[in-house]
Amino acid sequence: MQNLRSGVRNALLGLLVCNVHCATSGWLWAQDVSASNPSPSPETLHTEMVEKIKQEGMDRSKVMETISYLTDVSGPRLTGSPETRLAGEWTKKRLEEYGLENAQLEAWGPFGRGWSVQSYRANVVAPNFFSLIAYPKAWTPSTPTTVRGAPIYLDANTPEELEKYRGKLGRAIVLISPPRELKPWFDPPGARQTDSELLNLANAEVGGSRRRRAPGVEPGTPAGGVGQAGSNAAGAPASGAPAASAPPRGGLSGSTLTTDKWQLAYDEGAAVVLEPGRGDGGTVFVASATMPRRADPGRELRSPGEGGPMSRGARPWTVESPPILPQMVLAAEHYNRLVRMVQKGVTPELEIDIESTYHDGDANCFNIIAEISGTDLKDEIVMIGAHFDSWHSGTGATDNAIGCGVMIEAMRILKTIGASPRRTIRIALWTGEEQGLLGSRAYVAEHFGTLQTPPPAAQGESRPKPVLEYKPQYEKLSTYFNLDNGAGKIRGIYLQGNEAARPIFRAWLSPFGDYGASTVTSANTGGTDHQSFTGIGLPGFQFIQDPIEYDTRTHHSSMDVYERLIEEDAKQSSVIIASFAYHAAMRDEKIPRRALEGNPTMQPMSKASSSEESK
Repeated sequence: MQNLRSGVRNALLGLLVCNVHCATSGWLWAQDVSASNPSPSPETLHTEMVEKIKQEGMDRSKVMETISYLTDVSGPRLTGSPETRLAGEWTKKRLEEYGLENAQLEAWGPFGRGWSVQSYRANVVAPNFFSLIAYPKAWTPSTPTTVRGAPIYLDANTPEELEKYRGKLGRAIVLISPPRELKPWFDPPGARQTDSELLNLANAEVGGSRRRRAPGVEPGTPAGGVGQAGSNAAGAPASGAPAASAPPRGGLSGSTLTTDKWQLAYDEGAAVVLEPGRGDGGTVFVASATMPRRADPGRELRSPGEGGPMSRGARPWTVESPPILPQMVLAAEHYNRLVRMVQKGVTPELEIDIESTYHDGDANCFNIIAEISGTDLKDEIVMIGAHFDSWHSGTGATDNAIGCGVMIEAMRILKTIGASPRRTIRIALWTGEEQGLLGSRAYVAEHFGTLQTPPPAAQGESRPKPVLEYKPQYEKLSTYFNLDNGAGKIRGIYLQGNEAARPIFRAWLSPFGDYGASTVTSANTGGTDHQSFTGIGLPGFQFIQDPIEYDTRTHHSSMDVYERLIEEDAKQSSVIIASFAYHAAMRDEKIPRRALEGNPTMQPMSKASSSEESK
């Protein structure tokens, strides 16, 4: 009965969405392609193959087995770490066992140094013992020895108040942030897309943005990179989430004051810096180490997040990175307790030890590549992919072993049922995504081309047009499909402003209405690897997914683990992506492309430029 009701509801929703878009969709299609094809033929739907895909993917799935190995056995997969290399080798072997061809770990780089942690502990040993829930930030160095002592809480809300701590932080354990205010959750942290939310997506304006955080930027992080309370994918506070603490008094922004606190800790050589994590209930959100202020005499301030993936400052993974202070993120409840003890005049004694290793023997990383060869159009390519790397406090289950497992399963399904695609179907699992889409950007530059954007023109002069230097394979790629929004099942697809693809994707989704997937939205979404393709004018798409607990509990957190996955959702996504890949590989024409913003000049990449790109 539940499935019947769901099917009827989805069917009605689909009709409503179709009616809402009837006029605009037809007009936009005509506007984009009418000159070359005034009467596009209906999409061919390979219904017999779809049924085979469904039966194999839903009844004989191996997706959870794959994900379990990537999470439970391989563990976290931080870019550049030895553990990630071992996980990549296992994945390559698994793809070969499934019958895929040309499986390889394709090098890209240079990236910099890897990092791994061998052990760590953080305890309060007096006035009574308790163990702190705490995690080192990625790329934090080892403590030279076990650090033991009373913490210094930087209880400062103005630069003048901060000055009183100058000269006191050398070799100290520093509590750098105010305590976080935590409130009960009155709304559930997990959710599915509602019918009204899907309808809003379906009615979104062409090119409208459904913003996702940039890789490496934590949920709820304001400009400046200081973690606050929970937020949703659009950056607004998550419903029912604990509220952020109020900004400091005195007219100075929280991010600026936090910058000054970190710089003081760096200047004086603190032994360890502790900060409260986003999240509550013992869940801790952890990413990379906070770096010192950039040595730029022409710029007085920078955000404490500088050194993160979207900044231009020093990055902790670079070989030339400046020295980094040992630093840990604590569960908010435990951090708050320490602050309250200090405020009451009690002197807690802490014991902290971190043992970690930098791996700088090979500055390059890799992407995992394999394919199913095509037939009459085998020189043309359909790509599917997900990022392979993760952060280190959990096992990277929802971000993004689920995406990798689904993509591997989609390829397994196609091989098992004997699919014979016209175009070659290629899987790519990227590293370096969390540091700024580095692996996929390197692959796109190596195989397809680069967009050269000139610097701003002098005042009074017109800005030169950007130049897209393309390689021969640029015209050979049909499309790229990406999955990277957590554990939730697929509910539809983002068009990324490519309205010409609307009727194509609507037809391909039609067999999956009873699976809950029917929404096609003009909106854009970002923060993941399809942008490496759309950035140079290639069709790249990310699927709409149910949020489940992605932003509230798992994304970059210590609880991003296997138990947060949903088997039926993983099966559903595998089946839909297998079908999309197959249909894209069987079309007479490649997926249509939309015009690039700025109308760049197109020119073949010269051999000299190509050689320079590959260095």
